[in-house]
Amino acid sequence: MRIAVISDTHDRFPPTLPARLKGADEIWHLGDVCEPAVLIEFQALGRPLHVVAGNCDEHGEWPLELELEREGVKFYLTHIPPHRGPEGFAAVLHGHTHVPRDEVVAGVRWLNPGCISRPRGVSPSFAWLTVADGKIVSWERVRV
Repeated sequence: MRIAVISDTHDRFPPTLPARLKGADEIWHLGDVCEPAVLIEFQALGRPLHVVAGNCDEHGEWPLELELEREGVKFYLTHIPPHRGPEGFAAVLHGHTHVPRDEVVAGVRWLNPGCISRPRGVSPSFAWLTVADGKIVSWERVRV
């Protein structure tokens, strides 16, 4: 399974981004969408779209966190990274910092695709997450 992971669009994204996500089985947005209409082009791709609320999302349409299991791997999605990883998850995916992340802390993988609209110190980016057979096969950050 190939999942496109984006975060921190803040009402805008490069016009080429939706076409780049066509190969995704699912799209996960890790918060700070801001205006829900920003998601229309991603929804039009016809892939499942999972969104968590960020600190700039004031309309209450999305949950603060999601617990998803794909290919036997448990994921915890949130916008603001928790102080420690919740028990029983292979990975915590978050946004908020506008900085890409891929590290293992206390046996949990922490992943941040970076920021689409206002990155800090790096180029805008999203990520491809590939899972199969009960494991994370790859995490690839892609510059936009």
